[in-house]
Amino acid sequence: MQMTQAAAPNAIDENRHGQIGRPLDRVEGRLKVTGQALYAYEVQEGARPAYGWIVESSIPKGRLADVDTRAAEQAPGVLLVLTHRNMPPQAPYSMEVQQRFERPLPYLNDAEIAAYGEPVAFVVAESLEQARAAAALVRLDYAGAHGEYELRRHLERAEVPGGNMGEPDTAVGDFDGAFAQAPVTVDATYTTPFHIHAQMEPHATLAWWEGDRVVIHCSTQMVEHAQKRVANTLQMPPDKVRIVSRYIGGGFGGKLPVFADVILSAQAARLLGRPVKTALTRQQMFHITTHRSETVQRVRLGATRDGVLLAIGHQAWSHSARVDDFYETAAVQTRSLYAAAHRMTQHRVRKLDLPRADSCRAPGEAVGLLVLECAMDELAHQLRIDPVELRLRNEPTLDPEKGVPYSTRQLVPCLQEGARRFGWERRNPQPGQVREGRWLIGMGMCATTRSNHLQAAKCRVTLDREGVLTARMAMTDIGTGTYTILTQIGAEMLGLPPERVRILLGDSDFPPTAGSGGSFGAASSGSALYDACEKLRTKLAQSAGIDAAQAQFGDGKVTGGGKSAHLAALAHDGLSADGEIQPGDMDSRYSQQSYGAQFAEVAVDAQSGEVRLRRMLGVFAAGRILNLKTATSQAVGGMIWGVGSALHEEGALDARYGYFANHDLAEYHIPVHADIPAIEAVFLPELDDKANPLKIKGVGELGISGAGAAVANAIFNATGVRIRDYPMTLDKVLAGL
Repeated sequence: MQMTQAAAPNAIDENRHGQIGRPLDRVEGRLKVTGQALYAYEVQEGARPAYGWIVESSIPKGRLADVDTRAAEQAPGVLLVLTHRNMPPQAPYSMEVQQRFERPLPYLNDAEIAAYGEPVAFVVAESLEQARAAAALVRLDYAGAHGEYELRRHLERAEVPGGNMGEPDTAVGDFDGAFAQAPVTVDATYTTPFHIHAQMEPHATLAWWEGDRVVIHCSTQMVEHAQKRVANTLQMPPDKVRIVSRYIGGGFGGKLPVFADVILSAQAARLLGRPVKTALTRQQMFHITTHRSETVQRVRLGATRDGVLLAIGHQAWSHSARVDDFYETAAVQTRSLYAAAHRMTQHRVRKLDLPRADSCRAPGEAVGLLVLECAMDELAHQLRIDPVELRLRNEPTLDPEKGVPYSTRQLVPCLQEGARRFGWERRNPQPGQVREGRWLIGMGMCATTRSNHLQAAKCRVTLDREGVLTARMAMTDIGTGTYTILTQIGAEMLGLPPERVRILLGDSDFPPTAGSGGSFGAASSGSALYDACEKLRTKLAQSAGIDAAQAQFGDGKVTGGGKSAHLAALAHDGLSADGEIQPGDMDSRYSQQSYGAQFAEVAVDAQSGEVRLRRMLGVFAAGRILNLKTATSQAVGGMIWGVGSALHEEGALDARYGYFANHDLAEYHIPVHADIPAIEAVFLPELDDKANPLKIKGVGELGISGAGAAVANAIFNATGVRIRDYPMTLDKVLAGL
């Protein structure tokens, strides 16, 4: 099935059995809360595993002058110590592989050190404690080299990004001329800090070999990419690598690729002839895995005195590792959110001697909207126009850069309904005028948007003689509810109760999917499942002698044309069908995004600068909602991320040594229960038949996109203090007060 035209009415639209949209509890929830859902590190298969411990570099750039492993090798329980001197051959890192998550990623390949925390040795022992103790005995001598670690120094050295992440720059009309002549302008530069994924589950691996095939249980969002990265690194055919990732304790982009725990465990397991288990510590995750780059962003807005935008310009600077082509696409959403005849977006990347930056929680929009939506608030304040009204006055009819229609666009209803529900009319437009004792009270808002994508995916479904439907695909559930929504799709399509649907995920031996990431997982895997079920329905109808167009499924039977047959009887020893979805050209013929509007109220202590969120509302339009409970959970979680972006999260880089000083969850601050009051998320009815046959859109990253700007704008409304350096900690607020 390929999306080359709008999706026709189908069984999901009919929803005869009420499974679609139902707030079904997570089907794997009981397994998780009773400890029966085994995560990568908990898997016990085959022989007793040995345990690996990674030794990290304590310098940010240079080379190993000497490595002495003798004491470690003689320590109790030690089985193997790997360094660059005895590491088996691996392919070098190569950007010739277009998909960056499939590129070879060798470890311990040579004596060179490219970043702080890079693995320089790997100790394997009979127990975790023995491996950790022996790792401390590895003696390392370094020859340091000069490195560069600060994005904000020498921005003029930033480069035009390469790679295959799309066009870094766009231009429509004459931005410079229109901005220079605009009656009212805003020219603001904002900065956002490093963000760390901070998943609950650390990266972990259990690897063993079955002949010439390696089996790897790991925590990864994208099984197929992991399979190909391991194969490319170890220089072996992909079918000789099996990746299993059934349960994942959060990904947030930090588990899109696989890292040292996977590669080193696989290598050591082959050398030892037994399973090897490795988990990264929380501290190691800050440097061995990826993070979100800090950004510098300049937004320029030119408008008429009645608030019509004439010119929009958004420039963004971020960093990448020396040998990499990733950059933070912070200006991309600015290309389609508001109308303006003259526009410009530009991205530049600074190559630094830091660990790799990569996707983190709505890459691009999450930090780009922190800036754009504050700049819009600045413009509204300067014009003395209500911020909601300013956005309404700049609503486009076509995508202003692509020149194509939107598949759906309900930003205006989101803004209007959000304002009504939140009581926006009670907001005092004059900052610093509302007090409750020592607390200054303010309201802020933002528009929200997140791009919508469809990726290729396949699925196989089988109906057995017991009338149980089983679906298999190499999809993952990173805690978002994938198992549950796929169960609902299968149940609705075959007219079965959810308990008679089994969803098997997270295995590279299953039909391939794009995995979880970019908010495309549900649409892609769900569409493949839908297609497989449609084909199975046709087979079942034909077996029963019923015209497929007239067949109705329910109560474990298929009926039509005066005939009826039990599905279990038709299945015999098992009846299977394969489904597939391909993107097609709908994403080029239509501009596809999800939308929302978010509103926040804060209280700011006038004496200390402390900020307290008092309430928050998000109103979203994201296509058909498959499960109201899981979708609401995703939206609220994203909004909480946004609160963290505004008030708490900051990777504190020690620029002398190129490392994150706050490399644990004690010092890397994220919101906790005391920081978060009641947060409400509401979804407007919507169907997007240009997106996929399910007519759904991704919701996983929509909530974070812009949410922090609503908090920042509320702080300004409360205090009159405009802070352009995230996070808005009390020292910055107090300085303004």
